[in-house]
Amino acid sequence: MFYNRILERIILPIGDTIFGGQYIKSIKLTEQILSQNRQFILNLQRKNLIEILTLARQKSVYYKRLPIEFQNDPFKQLSAFPLLTKDNIRSNYEELLTKKSGLIKNSTSGSTGIQTEIYIDKQEQSLIRAIQTIWWKWAGYQIGTPMLQTGLGTTRSFEKRLKDFFFQTYYQFAFGLTTENTYDGLNWAKKKKSFLGGYASSLFVLAEIAEGQKIKLKSAVSWGDKLFDHYKKKIETVFSCRVYETYGTGEGLMLGAQKDLDYLYIMDPYFIVEILDDNGNEVVDGEIGHVVVTSLIHKTMPLIRYKVGDLAIKLPSNLYPLKQDLALGLFQKIIGRETDIITTPSGRKLIVHSFTGVFEYFSEIKQFQVVQKKNDTAITINYIEGMNFRNKVLKDIHEKLNHLANEQLMITFNQVYEIKNSKSGKPQIVVIVD
Repeated sequence: MFYNRILERIILPIGDTIFGGQYIKSIKLTEQILSQNRQFILNLQRKNLIEILTLARQKSVYYKRLPIEFQNDPFKQLSAFPLLTKDNIRSNYEELLTKKSGLIKNSTSGSTGIQTEIYIDKQEQSLIRAIQTIWWKWAGYQIGTPMLQTGLGTTRSFEKRLKDFFFQTYYQFAFGLTTENTYDGLNWAKKKKSFLGGYASSLFVLAEIAEGQKIKLKSAVSWGDKLFDHYKKKIETVFSCRVYETYGTGEGLMLGAQKDLDYLYIMDPYFIVEILDDNGNEVVDGEIGHVVVTSLIHKTMPLIRYKVGDLAIKLPSNLYPLKQDLALGLFQKIIGRETDIITTPSGRKLIVHSFTGVFEYFSEIKQFQVVQKKNDTAITINYIEGMNFRNKVLKDIHEKLNHLANEQLMITFNQVYEIKNSKSGKPQIVVIVD
């Protein structure tokens, strides 16, 4: 407890000063906002919406040229905006910007096989990180408490190494998890009785590896991909702890998380979430639809009515619990996409982000999909050629995947001209076939 207080009150504020962030300030402000009543939150949401729409129409070339008539009601004004897609962002990213300096590139994980880049500034980055930390705190976490965290970065930047040191984080590379390469991390987590956090599919693989080792953790927080019921059950059984699901995107859209309920709270002060049918009409709460988000914090590159490519269901208001900690809207269920796990010849488990972590460095591939038959270890990678494609790229990708998996993968590359969407509306990057 003493170390946690020193970290939060002294060390991290100094870090904010050095790196130009507002992490601690953003945590305190957000927690104060989330403690307010429903009317306060709705008023703040309206105010933030007016600000972002005004900024976009004044500073962004992309939004300036949209033929939208002015409306006094900001929500009616919002409904007049067309949907923003990933293709729109990739084709118009410079015109979407409201400023040209102080930009930080933020890339999606590319879990659809198509990567998207957006830009934020230091203040927006601090708020995004603050929201994630608050979600961890909802799971019982305190800043500086030991955490075993899975991730896909092969190297940690100086800033991230500092974070790992001060936050007492054991960083576990999530590519090709095996009994051997998780031994130290799991033993550390067992000794520290740490928290656990990372991609849902990687936590599931860790649980499979740790089964029978009697490792009891404080709690687990999942992000990055869908927390399926069988993932959740396995993680909770093996590590004797509750798993808290969170829902965000690589663009920094921190949309929802579990706290005291099985449902996910929607971060209403910072995001407006619409659930739309195939024709772009809002569905009734309780019905499944496409997730469309307007960010009220992305000012460097406004994301207005952005179609993220997921499916979800909002909880009807008449089904809201009588008691809930926060006066926020609720997701009934995040559908997401069906992400499967690839098995290598040696038995390693590769999650979807294992592949996106390699393909993000090869712009010559426009889109890809990994296919594997059940009970087989051979892999077929369907790909669509991008600009400046040459055959050597496929060899380089194969070698990179072999290196990261630490074995020879049986990969066949298959050029295609279309990769169809799954039922969720997203291309499914990993497909397991009978």
